Amino acid sequence: MQNENDRRPGLRALGSLIPGPTRKIFKGRGFAQAGIALRWPEIVGEDLARVSLPERITYPEGRNAGATLRIRVVSAFATHLQHLEPLVIERVNTFYGFKAVNRIALTQRPMPLRAKPVLPPPPPLSPMAEQRLAETLVTVKDGSLKAELEALGRLVLSRRG
Repeated sequence: MQNENDRRPGLRALGSLIPGPTRKIFKGRGFAQAGIALRWPEIVGEDLARVSLPERITYPEGRNAGATLRIRVVSAFATHLQHLEPLVIERVNTFYGFKAVNRIALTQRPMPLRAKPVLPPPPPLSPMAEQRLAETLVTVKDGSLKAELEALGRLVLSRRG
């Protein structure tokens, strides 16, 4: 059930809605605060975020500081990330606002697949360019090859202007 604060009119940041539904999932992985997983690129930078992902944070028994942060990393970048351990720890602790993490442990595994970005369609061609493209492809008999060549041709001709 919603309380009075949830019903206020106007726009709300999408990020304010995310911690509620995901809290149980992230807490089971050792993330009492989902922010570290959701904001990993901001914490370590885009370059490191492309090759690493926080998996779990484990605190010593009865303490809420001095944790070990387990990070999944692409094998080729494990040594690089190992050298950056003090910097990563500093950035994570800055994010938390206290010395939450003392060390990191790396797990070398491939990164999960991410959705490919959807490119906008190329702008429409002029009637003359359309005719020239159709004339070029008139001799191609294979339907799927013709479709691929037509898409490539549209892209190239649309960039020429």
